[in-house]
Amino acid sequence: MNAVAAIESLLFVAGEDGIAVDELANLLEIGQEWALYYVMVLRNRLQHDPQSGLRITVINERVQLVTKATYGEVVKNYAVSPFATKLSQAALETLAIIAYQQPVTRMTIDDIRGVQSSNMIHKLLERDLIMETGRQDSPGRPIIYGVTSYFYQYFGLESLEDLPDIHNLVLDGSVDEETLFKIDDNGEPEQKDFNQTDFNQTKTQETTE
Repeated sequence: MNAVAAIESLLFVAGEDGIAVDELANLLEIGQEWALYYVMVLRNRLQHDPQSGLRITVINERVQLVTKATYGEVVKNYAVSPFATKLSQAALETLAIIAYQQPVTRMTIDDIRGVQSSNMIHKLLERDLIMETGRQDSPGRPIIYGVTSYFYQYFGLESLEDLPDIHNLVLDGSVDEETLFKIDDNGEPEQKDFNQTDFNQTKTQETTE
Protein backbone atom coordinates (compact mmCIF):
# COMPACT_ATOMS: atom_id res chain seq x y z
CA MET A 1 0.00 0.00 0.00
CA ASN A 2 1.25 3.45 -0.92
CA ALA A 3 1.30 5.39 2.36
CA VAL A 4 1.17 8.82 0.70
CA ALA A 5 -1.83 7.87 -1.42
CA ALA A 6 -3.49 6.33 1.62
CA ILE A 7 -3.07 9.55 3.60
CA GLU A 8 -4.47 11.57 0.70
CA SER A 9 -7.51 9.29 0.60
CA LEU A 10 -8.05 9.53 4.35
CA LEU A 11 -7.80 13.33 4.34
CA PHE A 12 -10.31 13.53 1.50
CA VAL A 13 -12.81 11.43 3.41
CA ALA A 14 -12.18 13.32 6.67
CA GLY A 15 -13.09 16.62 5.03
CA GLU A 16 -13.04 19.72 7.22
CA ASP A 17 -12.59 17.64 10.38
CA GLY A 18 -9.08 16.69 9.32
CA ILE A 19 -7.02 13.96 10.96
CA ALA A 20 -4.32 14.25 13.61
CA VAL A 21 -0.89 12.79 12.83
CA ASP A 22 -1.19 10.21 15.61
CA GLU A 23 -4.52 9.08 14.15
CA LEU A 24 -2.92 8.69 10.73
CA ALA A 25 -0.15 6.66 12.32
CA ASN A 26 -2.65 4.35 14.01
CA LEU A 27 -4.73 3.93 10.85
CA LEU A 28 -1.67 3.08 8.76
CA GLU A 29 -0.03 1.11 11.58
CA ILE A 30 3.20 3.07 11.34
CA GLY A 31 5.17 5.33 13.68
CA GLN A 32 4.14 8.96 14.09
CA GLU A 33 7.44 10.14 12.66
CA TRP A 34 6.76 8.19 9.47
CA ALA A 35 3.19 9.48 9.33
CA LEU A 36 4.46 13.05 9.58
CA TYR A 37 7.09 12.34 6.94
CA TYR A 38 4.48 11.04 4.49
CA VAL A 39 2.27 14.06 5.19
CA MET A 40 5.19 16.32 4.28
CA VAL A 41 5.81 14.30 1.10
CA LEU A 42 2.17 14.76 0.11
CA ARG A 43 2.28 18.43 1.03
CA ASN A 44 5.30 19.07 -1.17
CA ARG A 45 3.86 17.07 -4.05
CA LEU A 46 0.58 19.00 -4.07
CA GLN A 47 2.29 22.34 -3.54
CA HIS A 48 4.47 21.94 -6.61
CA ASP A 49 1.88 20.25 -8.83
CA PRO A 50 0.34 22.89 -11.16
CA GLN A 51 -2.31 20.35 -12.15
CA SER A 52 -3.63 20.09 -8.59
CA GLY A 53 -5.94 22.59 -6.93
CA LEU A 54 -5.39 21.11 -3.48
CA ARG A 55 -2.91 21.68 -0.68
CA ILE A 56 -2.18 20.38 2.80
CA THR A 57 -2.67 22.57 5.85
CA VAL A 58 -2.58 22.00 9.60
CA ILE A 59 -5.29 23.61 11.77
CA ASN A 60 -5.45 22.95 15.50
CA GLU A 61 -2.91 20.14 15.09
CA ARG A 62 -5.14 18.39 12.56
CA VAL A 63 -4.06 17.80 8.97
CA GLN A 64 -6.57 18.90 6.34
CA LEU A 65 -6.83 18.69 2.57
CA VAL A 66 -8.00 22.10 1.31
CA THR A 67 -8.11 24.10 -1.91
CA LYS A 68 -5.29 26.37 -3.01
CA ALA A 69 -5.81 30.10 -2.51
CA THR A 70 -5.35 30.62 -6.26
CA TYR A 71 -8.74 29.01 -6.87
CA GLY A 72 -10.47 30.77 -3.99
CA GLU A 73 -12.71 32.89 -6.20
CA VAL A 74 -14.05 30.03 -8.31
CA VAL A 75 -14.59 27.91 -5.19
CA LYS A 76 -16.42 30.82 -3.55
CA ASN A 77 -18.67 31.19 -6.58
CA TYR A 78 -19.54 27.52 -6.37
CA ALA A 79 -20.09 27.68 -2.62
CA VAL A 80 -22.58 30.54 -2.76
CA SER A 81 -24.39 29.36 -5.87
CA PRO A 82 -26.83 27.12 -3.94
CA PHE A 83 -28.59 30.27 -2.71
CA ALA A 84 -29.99 30.66 -6.20
CA THR A 85 -31.02 27.01 -6.51
CA LYS A 86 -33.28 24.64 -4.64
CA LEU A 87 -31.98 22.19 -2.06
CA SER A 88 -30.98 18.90 -3.62
CA GLN A 89 -32.31 15.58 -2.36
CA ALA A 90 -28.90 14.84 -0.84
CA ALA A 91 -28.88 18.20 0.96
CA LEU A 92 -32.41 17.61 2.28
CA GLU A 93 -31.40 14.15 3.46
CA THR A 94 -28.38 15.54 5.30
CA LEU A 95 -30.42 18.37 6.77
CA ALA A 96 -33.11 15.96 7.98
CA ILE A 97 -30.51 13.86 9.78
CA ILE A 98 -29.03 16.92 11.48
CA ALA A 99 -32.44 18.25 12.48
CA TYR A 100 -33.56 14.98 14.06
CA GLN A 101 -30.24 13.78 15.47
CA GLN A 102 -28.59 17.04 16.63
CA PRO A 103 -26.10 17.54 18.06
CA VAL A 104 -24.48 15.21 15.54
CA THR A 105 -21.03 14.68 14.00
CA ARG A 106 -20.24 14.32 10.32
CA MET A 107 -19.17 10.72 10.83
CA THR A 108 -22.59 9.89 12.29
CA ILE A 109 -24.25 11.57 9.32
CA ASP A 110 -22.03 9.55 6.97
CA ASP A 111 -22.96 6.32 8.75
CA ILE A 112 -26.68 7.04 8.44
CA ARG A 113 -26.53 8.13 4.80
CA GLY A 114 -23.97 5.53 3.76
CA VAL A 115 -21.95 8.12 1.81
CA GLN A 116 -19.51 10.94 2.51
CA SER A 117 -21.36 14.12 3.55
CA SER A 118 -18.70 16.86 3.77
CA ASN A 119 -19.89 18.58 0.59
CA MET A 120 -23.53 18.62 1.71
CA ILE A 121 -22.59 19.93 5.15
CA HIS A 122 -20.52 22.69 3.55
CA LYS A 123 -23.47 23.75 1.36
CA LEU A 124 -25.85 23.76 4.32
CA LEU A 125 -23.38 25.85 6.31
CA GLU A 126 -23.16 28.30 3.41
CA ARG A 127 -26.95 28.59 3.36
CA ASP A 128 -26.97 29.21 7.11
CA LEU A 129 -29.33 26.27 7.67
CA ILE A 130 -26.90 24.51 10.04
CA MET A 131 -24.05 25.61 12.29
CA GLU A 132 -21.14 24.22 14.25
CA THR A 133 -22.29 23.90 17.86
CA GLY A 134 -19.03 22.68 19.38
CA ARG A 135 -16.87 19.57 19.47
CA GLN A 136 -17.71 16.13 20.76
CA ASP A 137 -15.80 14.96 23.83
CA SER A 138 -14.37 11.89 22.10
CA PRO A 139 -11.11 10.95 20.35
CA GLY A 140 -10.28 13.52 17.71
CA ARG A 141 -12.92 15.92 19.12
CA PRO A 142 -15.00 15.98 15.93
CA ILE A 143 -17.19 18.98 15.11
CA ILE A 144 -20.86 18.64 16.04
CA TYR A 145 -23.66 20.28 14.08
CA GLY A 146 -27.15 21.57 14.74
CA VAL A 147 -29.74 23.67 12.91
CA THR A 148 -29.79 27.47 13.00
CA SER A 149 -32.57 29.92 13.82
CA TYR A 150 -32.79 30.58 10.06
CA PHE A 151 -33.65 26.90 9.60
CA TYR A 152 -36.89 27.47 11.50
CA GLN A 153 -37.69 30.59 9.48
CA TYR A 154 -36.89 28.90 6.18
CA PHE A 155 -39.24 25.98 6.81
CA GLY A 156 -41.91 27.91 8.70
CA LEU A 157 -41.31 26.10 11.98
CA GLU A 158 -41.51 27.34 15.54
CA SER A 159 -39.60 24.41 17.04
CA LEU A 160 -38.42 20.91 16.17
CA GLU A 161 -41.63 19.61 17.70
CA ASP A 162 -43.39 20.92 14.61
CA LEU A 163 -41.66 18.21 12.57
CA PRO A 164 -43.56 14.91 12.26
CA ASP A 165 -42.45 11.87 14.24
CA ILE A 166 -39.70 10.51 12.03
CA HIS A 167 -39.40 6.99 13.42
CA ASN A 168 -42.40 5.31 11.77
CA LEU A 169 -42.27 7.54 8.71
CA VAL A 170 -38.70 6.66 7.81
CA LEU A 171 -38.93 3.01 8.77
CA ASP A 172 -41.87 2.31 6.48
CA GLY A 173 -40.57 4.61 3.75
CA SER A 174 -43.90 6.42 3.48
CA VAL A 175 -42.35 9.87 3.07
CA ASP A 176 -39.12 11.42 1.90
CA GLU A 177 -37.21 14.43 3.10
CA GLU A 178 -39.22 16.77 0.91
CA THR A 179 -42.37 15.68 2.70
CA LEU A 180 -40.72 16.17 6.07
CA PHE A 181 -39.79 19.73 5.21
CA LYS A 182 -42.89 20.58 3.14
CA ILE A 183 -41.00 21.43 -0.07
CA ASP A 184 -43.13 22.73 -2.96
CA ASP A 185 -42.76 21.92 -6.68
CA ASN A 186 -40.22 24.71 -7.09
CA GLY A 187 -37.91 23.24 -4.47
CA GLU A 188 -38.78 25.90 -1.91
CA PRO A 189 -40.42 25.48 1.51
CA GLU A 190 -44.18 25.93 1.60
CA GLN A 191 -45.08 29.12 3.39
CA LYS A 192 -47.23 27.43 6.00
CA ASP A 193 -47.37 27.98 9.73
CA PHE A 194 -47.05 24.65 11.51
CA ASN A 195 -48.82 24.29 14.84
CA GLN A 196 -49.32 21.69 17.51
CA THR A 197 -52.62 20.55 15.95
CA ASP A 198 -50.85 19.65 12.71
CA PHE A 199 -48.22 17.75 14.66
CA ASN A 200 -50.79 15.83 16.71
CA GLN A 201 -52.78 14.96 13.59
CA THR A 202 -49.66 13.58 11.96
CA LYS A 203 -48.92 11.39 14.97
CA THR A 204 -52.55 10.21 15.11
CA GLN A 205 -52.44 9.20 11.46
CA GLU A 206 -49.23 7.24 12.05
CA THR A 207 -50.85 5.43 14.98
CA THR A 208 -54.00 4.46 13.11
CA GLU A 209 -52.28 3.36 9.89
